[in-house]
Amino acid sequence: MPRALELGIQIGTLAPGPTNSILDVPGVGVGHATLIRDETPPPHGRGIARTGVTVVDFGGDHWANPLPLGGAVLNGAGECTGLLTAHEWGLLETPIFLTSTMQLGRVYDAACELLLEEQPGIIDDVVIPVVAECDDSFLSFSGRMQVSKDDVAEALAAARASASTPEAAAEGGVGAGAGMSCFGWKGGVGTSSRRVGNYLVGVLLLTNFGQADRLTVAGVQVGRSLVPPSPTAPPGGSCIGIVATNAPIDHHGCERLARRIGLGLGRSGSTAHHSSGEIFLGVATGLRSPRGLRPSGSGLGGVELDPFFEAVIDASEEAVLNSLFSATTTVGTSGHVSHALPLDDLLALLARK
Repeated sequence: MPRALELGIQIGTLAPGPTNSILDVPGVGVGHATLIRDETPPPHGRGIARTGVTVVDFGGDHWANPLPLGGAVLNGAGECTGLLTAHEWGLLETPIFLTSTMQLGRVYDAACELLLEEQPGIIDDVVIPVVAECDDSFLSFSGRMQVSKDDVAEALAAARASASTPEAAAEGGVGAGAGMSCFGWKGGVGTSSRRVGNYLVGVLLLTNFGQADRLTVAGVQVGRSLVPPSPTAPPGGSCIGIVATNAPIDHHGCERLARRIGLGLGRSGSTAHHSSGEIFLGVATGLRSPRGLRPSGSGLGGVELDPFFEAVIDASEEAVLNSLFSATTTVGTSGHVSHALPLDDLLALLARK
């Protein structure tokens, strides 16, 4: 499926990285496990599943060499495990796991088991995986747990493999994005990147928010003219955003980067509804240090972060579009349908502006 830039839609002035995705940040990998299941309703089956797991891995040993991490919450009707620890310590000690609301516990348990198996030394301590969620119950039956440890292991292994062979990251209805809807259309996973001098900034979003008539593309309010052909998902389904960079930025700077994801969502038409969880995470690999030691060298701060803010906002806006443009029409539980955004109609609207 074409992405925004391939369709001639350019957001901002900064150049993207080679794949225009979060994979452009050295060491970062993204993996998915997608669950498409059509079973009978309980008690004889698990119902219809359109869900999954997405993992963002930052390379190396997160436990032995944690990374600066900062978080920001635009609207808090959602969950992200490990966020309190991140606020306290400013460190990321695990990959980041994304899934649907009702699968969060399953993914958390599986992540703990997988990380303990890899790091026997953690048994003398504790590990708190970072797991974040959005609600996909419009398309996926939430009355049964759908995700298994094997699914989490599959996504984690795929994330680590993708870092060594970076290509454009899979987007749309994959992994955790399988059951997500955005602005009344099919959403899911979207990503984009920007260059800032010698550094790279990448954003990955799990998009599950917004009302159809507010969709805005490159400043044009196309949502007023594009009407979904059937009832749509509620606008408050949440968005998880991750920004990664290889720049030397500390915990506080990462928090400031994460907060700017919300400005990119606002450009696309988001108003962060009452029942939506807009939760953002910022990770920097440039000040990584051994566990228990303070990073050596000085980090970027103050006005030096201004071009990074610009990069985050533009990449976030474009990541929303890529999540929509890459998604395909999906039929889910209770006959609900989340339609693919009609790109020909969208381009015709943009051409008239």
